[in-house]
Amino acid sequence: MSAISIGQAAVLGVVEGVTEFLPVSSTGHLKITEGLMHIPVDDTSVVGFTAVIQVGAIAAVLLYFFKDITRIVSAWGRGLRNREERQNHDYKFAWWVIYATIPIVVVGLAAKKLVEGPLGSLWVVAGSLIVGSGVMWAADQMGRHKRGEDDVTFKDAMLVGSAQILALLFPGFSRSGATMSTALILDLDRVAATRLSFFLGIPALTGAGLYELKDAAGAGVGAVPLAVGTAVSFVVAYASIAWLLKYVAKHSFNAFVIYRIVIGVGLLGLLATGALNA
Repeated sequence: MSAISIGQAAVLGVVEGVTEFLPVSSTGHLKITEGLMHIPVDDTSVVGFTAVIQVGAIAAVLLYFFKDITRIVSAWGRGLRNREERQNHDYKFAWWVIYATIPIVVVGLAAKKLVEGPLGSLWVVAGSLIVGSGVMWAADQMGRHKRGEDDVTFKDAMLVGSAQILALLFPGFSRSGATMSTALILDLDRVAATRLSFFLGIPALTGAGLYELKDAAGAGVGAVPLAVGTAVSFVVAYASIAWLLKYVAKHSFNAFVIYRIVIGVGLLGLLATGALNA
């Protein structure tokens, strides 16, 4: 008997697709949804399932940014063969993405049991949603939004990539929220901050999904629910990406800040009254 039914997998796929790249915490929303559906959030197979369906969302990014990714990878390949090509910004950016992924990989492997245990509590999610909202609001106010994607440096990539650790250790903080906030503090404009967050998320999230696949498939989650959840997250995430890039081009992040606070306070209320198990 699968730990997650096909219907539940579809619902979780929608939640993952909508929230993975919005700065509202996909992990937090998945844990809340799992709690409401009485799915044990600390079950190994469930943790693995949520990581695997992220691959669907990552596939959506790969498709949406296919031309950009092809350009960057091609420049990287040319640079490996030709020294003159190494001055190309795309060649450098490819290496920066690789380097910026190392911190999250190291911390992820070292803190795996802690992340899947005490830090997976819905109390942590609620607190992280609220605290992360304050960070995001401050970053949007502090940032001068004067630098574009072509102005990204190695330092920017490393700082923004390392910010993913906040979301890893404090589910609810939001990987997108942490990376976008850091990019805004570094004076990148909102569109550049959002696109950088997408590119830096590709290796980290793909690696997490592949690493957790064995736990999801071998510890109680059937192949069909996994396939359904991943497929649904792919379709919904693609639409979510397109919408977000259009939104941030003309709006601040205030709507996300307010939404996160409302969800965080509401979650605290559900936990305090016993309506939801942490």
